[in-house]
Amino acid sequence: MPMQVLINLFIGFLWMFFQDDWSALTFISGYLFGIFVLFILRRFFPSKFYLLTLYAAVRLLLIFMREVLVSAVLVIREIIRPKIRIKPGIMAIETSLETDVEVTLLALLITLTPGSVVVEISHDKNLFYTHVMDVPELSYEVIQSKDKFEEAIKKVTR
Repeated sequence: MPMQVLINLFIGFLWMFFQDDWSALTFISGYLFGIFVLFILRRFFPSKFYLLTLYAAVRLLLIFMREVLVSAVLVIREIIRPKIRIKPGIMAIETSLETDVEVTLLALLITLTPGSVVVEISHDKNLFYTHVMDVPELSYEVIQSKDKFEEAIKKVTR
């Protein structure tokens, strides 16, 4: 993928050189032409087309922002009650991710969502021990978030 980006940048600068116009508009038109060329030649590269990976990364970011907002509302709802009725606890969450980067990214995303913190990852990287603010109520949301994150992480990294 980095090679595709560099080739596309090279095509953009080459386009500016051939047009003899060193403006941002000429570079953008050359960059768009480079995207078209790389899309046509995508089967000759060992990795998938880089704009698909970029789209998957933006989608992962949007999923994360949505999950942060939803979990923040749930945590705020629990906090503003007159009598706090939370039952904190640690739950084990199983994952199907394989590489260190994927497991670390999932652990960070779960930790950054309010109401849950990954305490430990098992040695075989298949289990996350997660502290949840309210186990009976938030455990289902944490598992749903984990499933959404896993799917999006797989699309970005594979």
